[in-house]
Amino acid sequence: MKIVLIGIQGAGKSTQGNMLAKHFGVPYLSSGHIFREMTKEKTKLGRWLKETLNSGALVPDDTTLEIVLTYLEQPEYKGGFILDGFPRTLTQAKAFNGTLDKVAYIKVSDKEALWRISGRNDTREDETLHALRKRISLFHEVTEPVVRYYESEGKLIEVDGEQSVEEVFQSIINQIQK
Repeated sequence: MKIVLIGIQGAGKSTQGNMLAKHFGVPYLSSGHIFREMTKEKTKLGRWLKETLNSGALVPDDTTLEIVLTYLEQPEYKGGFILDGFPRTLTQAKAFNGTLDKVAYIKVSDKEALWRISGRNDTREDETLHALRKRISLFHEVTEPVVRYYESEGKLIEVDGEQSVEEVFQSIINQIQK
């Protein structure tokens, strides 16, 4: 099973991703986690990624595609995966298309997303109010067309992300099994 999770920051993608990975017996992978790990490296790319993420900007398509697609070539992802945070742009979706079973869009309001993030105990360095507002704006501008793209491809599952964690999970499972 190869599933992508799309949603605004704070929608619950990582929570659902981990639950789905366990349910389907495939690994969970977050592009944000990959990038954050790379920012810890004392390399030119690591420092650049850190500046980019902390500003709230998206990592450019060519860099994202190279990093994520290379990562997915690792043997543990051959049998399937739950992927969060990629693709975020139409360019990325078109480069990645054809290899996915389903795309689950976990839909929450901007207000709900900000409320959830502000209530986290483990606020990250790239979660300043400025960066979050910029990411939310970019989601609507850049990533919502990806949602429509996958809808036109017949791969989209849309879920009300403002339900309980278990209800969101069950809704995704039910729609995948249709």
